[in-house]
Amino acid sequence: MNAFLKEHPALRANSKRTFTAALAGNPNAGKTSLFNALTGLRHKVANYPGVTIERKEGWWYIDPAGPAVHVIDLPGLYSLEATSIDETIARDVLLGDESKTSKPDVVIVVIDATNLVRNLYLLSQLIEKDCRIVVALTMVDLAKRHGLDINIPRLSELLHVPVVAVIARRNEGLDQLATVVMQVAVDSAIADLHPTRGWLSQKAHATDGAAQWQSKLIARYRWIENVVNETVSEKIEARAQSTRRIDAFVTHKIAGPLILFLIMLFVFQAIFSWANLPMNLIDKLFNVLGASARTHLPAGLFTDLIVSGILPGVGGVVMFLPQIILLFLFITLLEDSGYMARAAFMMDRLMRGVGLHGKAFVPLLSSFACAVPGIMATRTIESPKDRLATIMIAPFMSCSARLPVYTLMIAAFFSGQSVAGFVSLGAVLILSMYLLGILFAVGVAWILKHTLLKAPSPPFVMELPPYRVPDVRNVFHSLIERVGVFLQRAGTVILAISIVLWALVAFPLTPNITGDNQSIQVENSYAGQAGHLIEPAIRPLGFDWKIGIGLISSFAARETVISTLGIVYNAGNAGDDQSESLIQAMRNAKRPDGSRVWTPLVALSLMIFFVLACQCMSTVAVVRRETNSWRWPLFMVGYMLLLAYVSSLVTYQGGRLLGFS
Repeated sequence: MNAFLKEHPALRANSKRTFTAALAGNPNAGKTSLFNALTGLRHKVANYPGVTIERKEGWWYIDPAGPAVHVIDLPGLYSLEATSIDETIARDVLLGDESKTSKPDVVIVVIDATNLVRNLYLLSQLIEKDCRIVVALTMVDLAKRHGLDINIPRLSELLHVPVVAVIARRNEGLDQLATVVMQVAVDSAIADLHPTRGWLSQKAHATDGAAQWQSKLIARYRWIENVVNETVSEKIEARAQSTRRIDAFVTHKIAGPLILFLIMLFVFQAIFSWANLPMNLIDKLFNVLGASARTHLPAGLFTDLIVSGILPGVGGVVMFLPQIILLFLFITLLEDSGYMARAAFMMDRLMRGVGLHGKAFVPLLSSFACAVPGIMATRTIESPKDRLATIMIAPFMSCSARLPVYTLMIAAFFSGQSVAGFVSLGAVLILSMYLLGILFAVGVAWILKHTLLKAPSPPFVMELPPYRVPDVRNVFHSLIERVGVFLQRAGTVILAISIVLWALVAFPLTPNITGDNQSIQVENSYAGQAGHLIEPAIRPLGFDWKIGIGLISSFAARETVISTLGIVYNAGNAGDDQSESLIQAMRNAKRPDGSRVWTPLVALSLMIFFVLACQCMSTVAVVRRETNSWRWPLFMVGYMLLLAYVSSLVTYQGGRLLGFS
């Protein structure tokens, strides 16, 4: 007989049962760290039935021969009076929604030892609801450093529920927590009237409505005050002097934004520079795999599918991994340290001016590297409408995939020119493209928040947790989870679309095509036919059917327009955005009437189109997954394409009217 079961004979009869435990508590109370400590890597991420809010669930194997505990990590909430969809879901799970889920066997209420007053409010509500409760008192080590002495036995006596002190990152208290949780889970005898519940009820006997609610609220806080006074030797307010001193500087109206700017600048630069080497290595790896497949597999459509379809499709996703890892590493470190809450607090006023929540700042900033992780980062935004509005404008931020397009156009038609005699015109144009994207993002956000996504601005209630040293294990678990979600959600859809794109370029087959005249195959392919088909629509923008093929291919990934144009113009090294042969071919390209296809005005029109159009199947796939619907990604692609078309049309036709050709 296992030692654990020997010590707890009451559990022997239940050794094969499966119990459900829900982790509930305020945000920043330590739920995630405790969940990771209990489940290790034995957890998964899934959506709640019928909604897009995610939940983490895993298995807690207390003992090999004992019962297993199915642990659900609920969204953080301050009370059962839910004000957001994630709080509503947490409440329904805790109280039992008969249509979707049954009540958990045990509710592990995670309480921050440094914030008893705030955390006990939710506990008092759960006590009233006949929940089987075990309190996991976290951050007891931090409380001691702040001079707080908590009498845990007396706290348990006053609450009438077991209280276990735990330090998740050091696995302290987990064995005792396991014992208490299992004892509570198998004990079916629950008192008809919990003493605490009865005390609160006696204090809330007002006549009706608001008066009764107010009376009960007062009674609840009086009870909390009594519990804290009897169990804590020092007042809670005395603990935060050091935090207040740091916040006075970090959130200062002048120094605060400057510090935030420097931190974001560092993160932004790191995502670009630190990720270059691993991204290049991954790119070279897939190139080697493609060359090897071409060498060792027999020539034919299957080999072409592998080399030109599957490997580039998968490689295009995996290549983003270094950026994904770096982005989420910095986000997790900033969150765990307590700084991210300060950043959102400072940015709330600016974001609220256009109707967005302060938490939209970080996702939009990260979208300058890639919209995919930026959109994934919107999960920190509680309001569904604010989150949707942020997702809808994230692709306006000029990501790294747009840079090759800007660089090619500038090298071909704006090189060697300057502004005011000393500023490069190319630098001004690139800066203008970035600013143009930001300007449209602000305008669209304002429109969405006053029309389709209209809703009263939620009060920006942001808890400023104490500063902490990030938990290495928690950071690791977070990275593993987020990277896995990225690969699972984006990879499968991207692979499917890549195969479709390959087929459009490869069929119908044109006989006797060699590597020297691939443009014939492209012109006769379904993609080429599509280019001719859309030419009447894009001609007012200054584009011909060959540019149209580039536009079509760019909707898979923006940078593919470079290689597509190289093949179309039969320009040697089509993959090099600085290739002189491609640049010269573009400069020399003629229309049937002898006029030039490419001019500086056409190049500017194309750059503006690329700033505003949503040309990235990775982004579309992630928006589809994040919203659980095709409605929003299709809306995003549609309205951004319309804005890109109109803006490009105004640029080209307006330029012609002004005499630029």
